[in-house]
Amino acid sequence: MPPRRAITGRSQEPRARFAEELRALRRESGLSLREVGQAITYDFTHVARMETGESLGGPELVQALDALYNTNYLIILWEIAQKDPSQFKLRYRRYMEMENEATSIQIYSPCVIPGLLQTEAYARELLSVGGLQGVERDRQVEARMGRQEKLRADGSPYLRAIISEAALRTPLPDPSRWRDQLRHLLDACDRARTSLQVAPLTAGIHALTNTYVDLLRLPEGRSVAWVESGYSGELVEETGPVERFQLSYDQLRDQALSLNESRQLITETLEDVECDPVST
Repeated sequence: MPPRRAITGRSQEPRARFAEELRALRRESGLSLREVGQAITYDFTHVARMETGESLGGPELVQALDALYNTNYLIILWEIAQKDPSQFKLRYRRYMEMENEATSIQIYSPCVIPGLLQTEAYARELLSVGGLQGVERDRQVEARMGRQEKLRADGSPYLRAIISEAALRTPLPDPSRWRDQLRHLLDACDRARTSLQVAPLTAGIHALTNTYVDLLRLPEGRSVAWVESGYSGELVEETGPVERFQLSYDQLRDQALSLNESRQLITETLEDVECDPVST
C-alpha cells in the first residue's frame, strides 16, 4: 500500500492536499484519466475536476479511487477537505455559476420559500434570523433578487418548484409583507416557464423530508444537485447520487398537489391572512 505523503508547504490547504494526492497516485499508476474512469465506472471528467481542485467528488467515488490505488486514506483526506469551512463558499459559488447556466431548475424546499421565489422582505427576514446583518445582509439580499431576474428574461430556464405546506404555515412577522410574499408566489404560478406545487403535510415522511434539493440541468446535458441539510450544503456532480436525488424528487412530485390545487391552497392562505382581524 502506498504510504501517506508528508504534508508539504504547498499542500497544507485541505482541498489542495487532496487534489495533489490524486494527481500523484494516478501518475504512479501509469493510468490516464480516461483509464481511471473506465476502471471505476465513473465519467473521467469527474476525476479530472477532482485532480484540479475544482470538485471534491462524492464519498462513493473517493472510495472507488481508494480501492483502485490500493490506498485507505483518500477518504480521510476527502473528509478533512469537506469539513474545511472555506469549502462551503467555494462549493456554493460553483453552484451559483451552474444555476446561471442551467436550462432547467427543479427545487424542493422543506420549510421555507426557496430563494428564487422570495420577496425582498422575506429574504431579508430569513437572512436576519440566520445571523446576517448590515452590509453583508444587504449584499446577500441584492444577490438573491438578482438571481430571479433570469426567470423573467427571454429564454429563461424552466423552473419547477415544490414547497412543503409547512412553508405556507410559517408566516413573516409582518402580515402585510407575508401577504406580499403569497401574492409573489401566485404571480410565479402565472409565468409560462414556472411550475409551482405544494407538498401537503398529509404526504407524511418522504425521502426529502428534511432535505433542500436543487437539481440543475446544464447545457451539455448533464445534471447536478445542490443539497442542503441543517447548516451544511454540498454540490453533487456524480451521476449515481444525482439520479437518486432525481428519483426522490419525482416520487415527491407524484405526492404533491396539482398545479391548480397548489394555486388554490396559496390563494386560501392569502385570504386567511387578509381576513385575520389581528392583521388588518
